[in-house]
Amino acid sequence: MRIGLYPGTFDPITLGHVDIIRRASVLVDRLVIGVAINRDKGPMFTLEERVAMIEAEAAALTEETGTEIVAHPFENLLIDCAHDVGARIIIRGLRAVTDFEYEFQMVGMNRALDSSVETVFLMADAHHQAIASKLVKEIARLGGDVRKFVTPAVREALAGKLNGR
Repeated sequence: MRIGLYPGTFDPITLGHVDIIRRASVLVDRLVIGVAINRDKGPMFTLEERVAMIEAEAAALTEETGTEIVAHPFENLLIDCAHDVGARIIIRGLRAVTDFEYEFQMVGMNRALDSSVETVFLMADAHHQAIASKLVKEIARLGGDVRKFVTPAVREALAGKLNGR
């Protein structure tokens, strides 16, 4: 069984993430969405909320693609998370050249830790290249319309979080 790991903070999951998940799902038999517990980033959504959003989106994508897609929180090294879930492929989405520079360094370190785990880069669809969770949160916080960047369920979760619910 080919198992892939798509890691990120997903705070919140965006249409760019959904696009990468959909496209990655044809490359593997099982896709694990690694939800990073990164206390340094100070996420807007709790780990439980991020996992719930991912699981909701994953359910629809599993039905659409036929690939099992599951969420898996992690706080250890990415390569250790790959070992934990049995992944031999790490999937990363790229939006711009600046993403590549960072990812290039990460691949080198991960290969030094375990050369049997490959990293596959998927370019973000042109419609989603500008989408970043950080910017989506800022737009929502300032009262802007985020419907071009997230699903209706995530838009509702953002509104609820910003309105103190």
